Amino acid sequence: MINKRSVGSYFESLAASYLEDQGMEIIARNYRSRMGEIDLIGKEKAEEEIGYQKVLTDYLVFIEVKYRSGGISGDPTEAVDFHKRWQISKTALYFLQEKGYSEDTPVRFDVIGIDADLRVRHIRNAFPYTGK
Repeated sequence: MINKRSVGSYFESLAASYLEDQGMEIIARNYRSRMGEIDLIGKEKAEEEIGYQKVLTDYLVFIEVKYRSGGISGDPTEAVDFHKRWQISKTALYFLQEKGYSEDTPVRFDVIGIDADLRVRHIRNAFPYTGK
């Protein structure tokens, strides 16, 4: 019998491989704290325009992975509702404090949706911090 944990782990591993292929370094999987759980945490360099210059910024990326086995359940990324965003935000803040990151560490919240055909949809900067 397959349980939800093993199914979730499979799709989180699939998402982690996809992100690593895109150049992201995965630094934590299934981070758990008293505040909640975050599926994947990564580091990624992203190009930004500051004034007229393009600079590379190191982002700490908190990633929620969602899978749906069929279209009837809707788009997997739509399952990240306000409550889930709030929980991820609070857990991310806890992670930053626990690991000694400074308050001005650039962070981003991404969502990975995987459908029944194993197509991966990556939404960068899917939502802002919503923990306060």
